[in-house]
Amino acid sequence: MLQVKLIVTGDDFGYCPRRNQGIVDCFLAGAISNVSLLVNGSAAADAAELARRHNIPIGLHANLSEGSPVCEVLKTNSSLLNQDGFFHGKMGFRTALSKGLLNMSEVKQELKAQVELFHELTGHLPPHMDGHQHVHVLPEVRHVFAEVLEEYGIKYTRVPIEPGLHNCDWIPPSLMDFYLGVEQDSFNTVDVFTKHGIRWADIYIGLSTMGRNMSVSSVRSAIDSAVLRLRAGAAPGGGGTIELMVHPGYPSVPPTGGCGEGPDDFSQSWERLHELQTLIKPELQSYYKSRNIQLCSFKDL
Repeated sequence: MLQVKLIVTGDDFGYCPRRNQGIVDCFLAGAISNVSLLVNGSAAADAAELARRHNIPIGLHANLSEGSPVCEVLKTNSSLLNQDGFFHGKMGFRTALSKGLLNMSEVKQELKAQVELFHELTGHLPPHMDGHQHVHVLPEVRHVFAEVLEEYGIKYTRVPIEPGLHNCDWIPPSLMDFYLGVEQDSFNTVDVFTKHGIRWADIYIGLSTMGRNMSVSSVRSAIDSAVLRLRAGAAPGGGGTIELMVHPGYPSVPPTGGCGEGPDDFSQSWERLHELQTLIKPELQSYYKSRNIQLCSFKDL
């Protein structure tokens, strides 16, 4: 049977104490195997300490769209900031980028500052680095992002191209438009990351199973489809890797949390708790065993 390695990454570690606790609970239950840290999150130092205490594999969730920069010189008078002094936001960042308003040298400065802060908080460089709200695959940004990874010797990232995404008719049209944009940006990023010697999981899933759309059956279905694709392309006796992006946690309670502006709506919603409760269900653990799926982290590859 094909040996599949599944990296279940809990994003947004460091966002708030309740997020941190939910992610730790998931890890201790064997439901996630990897986390991505928001170093500008209000509970980033606490998250780094929890990862150390529980030996949780941790990478960097590079953030250019929510909250405040960590680079001191960019906290005022920077192209990365809106009129309120915060990052432009998920869609605002994309709009500013499309209008040519973002200075790529400042993007690089902030990404490097986040890697340095990660090192300061954890005592090591991140084995993997991805992008909060998928900013790392955007035009121009992808080149700078790849340069930073190569400079620091960070080998792994995430390329959010999810097989079968187009057939997920339960995703609302407005959200699907965003996802398809992410997919197109990701296709255009593959050559850039390859040129810089950066690697990623063979198959990515997680857009179709986010929040309210997560269930044991939806996760199983997404993994089954991914395994079929791996099996079709695998050499005899070979294996493959899948990354499942998840966002478990206990809902944020304002004003605590966020990356400088307080917690967003998704963080305060029941959907985070729903993901946590789904991921720790024994049926999922049994499913992994029955399919010969081994949970691991990027540093295990």
